[in-house]
Amino acid sequence: MSVTRRDFLAAGLVGAASGVMVPPVFAKGVFAAGIEGIHNDRVLVVLQLAGGNDGLNTVVPYADPAYLSARPTVAVRPDAVLHIDSSVGLNPALKGMKSLYDGGQVAIVQGVGYENPTYSHFENLYVWEYADPQRAQTDGWLGKLLGSQIDSQGHPLSACALGETSTPPELRAPTATVSVIDSITGYMVRGGATRQATAPALYRNTPGIYGVLFDQALSTAESGMKTLAAGASAYTPAAQYAIAGATPAANSLGAALQLTAQMIVTEPSVKICHVVLSGFDTHQAESTRQTALLTEVDAAVSAFMTDLTAHGQADRVVLMTWSEFGRRINENGSQGTDHGAAAPLFIVGKPVTGGLYGEQPSLTSTIDSGNLKYDIDFRSVYQTLIRDWLQGDAATVLGATYPELPFINKA
Repeated sequence: MSVTRRDFLAAGLVGAASGVMVPPVFAKGVFAAGIEGIHNDRVLVVLQLAGGNDGLNTVVPYADPAYLSARPTVAVRPDAVLHIDSSVGLNPALKGMKSLYDGGQVAIVQGVGYENPTYSHFENLYVWEYADPQRAQTDGWLGKLLGSQIDSQGHPLSACALGETSTPPELRAPTATVSVIDSITGYMVRGGATRQATAPALYRNTPGIYGVLFDQALSTAESGMKTLAAGASAYTPAAQYAIAGATPAANSLGAALQLTAQMIVTEPSVKICHVVLSGFDTHQAESTRQTALLTEVDAAVSAFMTDLTAHGQADRVVLMTWSEFGRRINENGSQGTDHGAAAPLFIVGKPVTGGLYGEQPSLTSTIDSGNLKYDIDFRSVYQTLIRDWLQGDAATVLGATYPELPFINKA
């Protein structure tokens, strides 16, 4: 089959259906000039719990009588909680996370939020993705960090969205190059092997500025594809990522974190990895739905940490969870919970100084008719990860400075 330039353009250089490269095509070189990069081998993995995870049923204030009173049907019973101390404990679905916590590898940051919160999914996602409660920023916080400090030259695999089909907003910026990889086999030029093989012949050395841009895009894509193909043959998982003994589904968190581990083990340039698990908007039947989701998180993160440790890579990696908001204190009439405000998040890894950070928000002194007051601004977490873990300049990314948290072991 012959493929023309028009044919190739009509299909698109890369596609969003099965796995894509988002190359640094337009204006990348102009923005990148003179940028100093971060030079270390540290990796940040960002795990998004999409939909608004219920923090009160994740890190459970089991000793507070107001908790059981507010949630007569969806509360986690005190005798089932995995106790951390005499006040709080983990959901019983998080047994692997509790083991990691006991080993000093999990920091639980309590009461994370911001002032005057919104309860819209779209607005709150924007706040967290762009690190801006005013929702005025146009560059994602990780994209800004990537383009300005980590990867000014547009390496194809410095930042990866794994198990996804589009670039996460927090990684979007004009200066950022991001690889979006739903699977190794799906990561190719849209249209399959024919267009992938034909593209260089059609566009290499095309005259003019657009030819230069296409040359750059093709080189970036080809480099990423070759690296992934080589890595796939060199990596063998050292942990079982399947849930309950089954092979991970192509869109499961286990599959995404297994791919993340492969990237970290085989590709030294990887700095930021992003994975997503959706479904946390538990307005109905929360106990069943959240338990299943937290079980998936627990199994996948536990396997990921085991895999990294076995490959000698665990000292290089820190994983952060986040969700756009927590849930209201009181359950609703459908055995679920509605959109809330502050919630805990996890920081996981061997470089982490484990423990509880921040205060568990009061269940009786609330805001907005039954929402938790935040204790720690989410940008304090971002700043700590940028400055103390990745060793970057947080102020240029966040536009201000915030109190840092000592959850990164600097020894």
